[in-house]
Amino acid sequence: MKVVFAGTPEFAACALRALIEDGFEVPLVLTQPDRPAGRGMQLQASPVKQVALEHAIPVLQPLSLRMDAKDPERAAQATAAHETLLALDYDLMVVAAYGLILPKSTLDIKPCINIHGSLLPRWRGAAPIHRAIEAGDRETGVTIMQMEEGLDTGPMLAMEAIAIDDADTTGSLHDKLAALGARMIVESLRRYAGLKPAPQPEQGVTYAAKISKDEAKLDLHLPAAGLARKVRAFNPFPGAQAQVNGVAIKIWKAEAIDGSGAAGQVLAADARQGIVVACGQGALRLTELQKPGGKRLPAAEFLKGFPLEKLAFD
Repeated sequence: MKVVFAGTPEFAACALRALIEDGFEVPLVLTQPDRPAGRGMQLQASPVKQVALEHAIPVLQPLSLRMDAKDPERAAQATAAHETLLALDYDLMVVAAYGLILPKSTLDIKPCINIHGSLLPRWRGAAPIHRAIEAGDRETGVTIMQMEEGLDTGPMLAMEAIAIDDADTTGSLHDKLAALGARMIVESLRRYAGLKPAPQPEQGVTYAAKISKDEAKLDLHLPAAGLARKVRAFNPFPGAQAQVNGVAIKIWKAEAIDGSGAAGQVLAADARQGIVVACGQGALRLTELQKPGGKRLPAAEFLKGFPLEKLAFD
């Protein structure tokens, strides 16, 4: 089986590695254009592109796959990519966290199979891992599905669930799901001819909207349990934030505990307890924080720069 692969981040790179290692022929990889990254903002290839280059696989990086794009450059790149796919000898396309919408013109060339990091139809959309943790879901998983024009609405080929641990962050859960998705896509393609697509249930549809940096600020008037989930969901990106003495501090680890007081009131701050802040319901124990431009620090180290008598949450 010859597989064109479309994806961009590490979640997708895990699947591409697995397909290559299992012996699938990958004649072409599509991925997002190189982006500035790091302190020097140097152009950096996506994790998927790096894997492709390691294995001498040709790479296309169009800005769009929509040939009717209003921007002439995007339309020209989409047309070139479309013509390449039409001329290419392949059996199907595997898509994982590509970041570009596949128009009908692409979907109609050959079957397109998606690796999605949720138990569809729950958490269709861009940020299923973040939203599952934020919502307090007890489990999530990976769905292998046939792609169609709707947003993650296609029939399902395979699904497998895993538990979400109380300590899971988006980072740790991402790694578990990436490994699961890599295994599942290999298994699914091995027995592709015998798979029977099943329509998604009409009940239980939810949408995982893209994460915005504006969501990062913690509103301490809300219940502590939800804020603790938000801290986990936004680790490593974009990082939950709280205003401390007028400075935006990132909160990397926190847990909800019993406690009462005015929202934002510091109830305790020491090396043993961490920093305990009253919320709208309960309290939040902060155990790992980061000042702007600084390193992540345990609460005890952080407090050396913010003595208790001067510690104030806005």
